[in-house]
Amino acid sequence: MKPTAALLALALAAPALAQPAPKTPDGHPDLSGNWSNVSLTKLERPATLKGPTMTEAEARALAANDPLRRAAEADRKPSDPSAGALAPGGSLGHDAVFLDGGEAYAKINGEYRTAWIVDPADGRMPLTELGQRRKREAAAMSNRMDPAGPEDLAPNDRCLIGSRNSGGPGMLNNIYNSNYEFLLTRDALVVIVEMGFGVRIIPIFADRAAAQAAHRPAVLGRWMGDSTAWWEGGTLVVETVDVRREQGQFGPIFLSEKGKVTERLTRASRDEIAYAFTVEDPVHYTRPWRAEMVMTALPGQIYEYACHEGNYAMTGILGGARAAEAEAAKAAKAGGGGR
Repeated sequence: MKPTAALLALALAAPALAQPAPKTPDGHPDLSGNWSNVSLTKLERPATLKGPTMTEAEARALAANDPLRRAAEADRKPSDPSAGALAPGGSLGHDAVFLDGGEAYAKINGEYRTAWIVDPADGRMPLTELGQRRKREAAAMSNRMDPAGPEDLAPNDRCLIGSRNSGGPGMLNNIYNSNYEFLLTRDALVVIVEMGFGVRIIPIFADRAAAQAAHRPAVLGRWMGDSTAWWEGGTLVVETVDVRREQGQFGPIFLSEKGKVTERLTRASRDEIAYAFTVEDPVHYTRPWRAEMVMTALPGQIYEYACHEGNYAMTGILGGARAAEAEAAKAAKAGGGGR
């Protein structure tokens, strides 16, 4: 039997009965606060992991050897003063001091999870042929160093949205800044995303029918989509359609104009939100698929990302591409003149 959001919420709430989740003045569970989904668990299950869960010993061993975690630990070590100067053409590599990809795998319903995806059972997105092509294209776009202009670059490189689907829908953990601020009012849920500092303002309606009727014209094509919400008992259900084409093609959650994401947020305890989402899109997937996640209370605050104020990657990549073109033209001219 597939796990449900209700069962997940009950399982998460069990250890925290002494500290019940706070409620809003109108009686709904209060989702307000600062939250984090930082974790070594990722959306899809790696090929090296064979099942949906693992033992505590297995989770600890995998965490200790996680490449990102080990890179951050190595970067924190003092530099070797006897190493000498960098060789010509050499590189210091990517500074890992700010990385924060988590210290452990997620534990949901008493089980250590190998992926957020719980359906299909293999923990992988059920991609169509086009979906598989989109995945290859997105990887190539992230590494592109020869763009003709900004539009050839990924949306996060252009500082339009956060990377790795941090802002949703659904909201995925990142290699750093996996933090959110939620503000719940009677009429809306506001989600501030630390990665890229995106903001989702999600209006809340009386029921599902009213929420679905309130979706705006698809031609607007909003970043992070057109989201509306309604309450089902203690769970806030958020339905998102019409994600912008550039975002939907770049992924990692691929969405077409026919795509829909349904998120469910349940305040399981004072310190946890049970978060689940279902993705439906016949263009990119052979069937709907579902993921489960846990968000934990963040003791600190989130900070402004201010991506555009320091977006040197954009000018660096474009400038580098033009310089490479100039060098190639110079070499071609020299070669032609020598014949």
